[in-house]
Amino acid sequence: MKKLSIIGAVLLLAAALAGCGQKPQAAPEVMPESPPAAAEGSNVSQGAGQNDTEVTEPEMQTAQIKLYYTDDNLMELTEVQREIEFQEEQDKYAEAFKQLQIAESGFFSLWEKVILNKASLADGVLHIDIQLPDEARLGSGAEVLAIDSLKATVFQFVEVQKLELTVDGEQVESLMGHVELEYPMTR
Repeated sequence: MKKLSIIGAVLLLAAALAGCGQKPQAAPEVMPESPPAAAEGSNVSQGAGQNDTEVTEPEMQTAQIKLYYTDDNLMELTEVQREIEFQEEQDKYAEAFKQLQIAESGFFSLWEKVILNKASLADGVLHIDIQLPDEARLGSGAEVLAIDSLKATVFQFVEVQKLELTVDGEQVESLMGHVELEYPMTR
């Protein structure tokens, strides 16, 4: 028994001495993170001693616009007022087109299934490029109303003097096969 006690004491002493020779592991040193670089459009200002320029995100602008829809019988256009939001002046034309695609209760959107590729204004000419899937094609009466609704919507902006409507970047003779398109369409 005495032998066992001595062996246990020696083992305990050896374990204690083995631990004394090692230094405790320090937690890895954490370097303070530098402030993230100002992302485009973010609202971050840099600290003292650095460039004191501030990058700000453009504020949202709003505008009341008129949109034109038809009833289920496709007889005539009806004007509906709606507020749109956009950041840059150039964005309002795409936003107006997107809103034209959302039917008002009790009305039918003639542009609902059309895909907008791009809308941009240059020198008074609004260029609208679309994709026209088969399900977006309408009959002759609806095609006339669709073109009229688009013209009435975009020509409410005084800076838009002409409209160039293209399909997949190309001028087409007719939007849906019934009505000949003008290039450019004018007020």
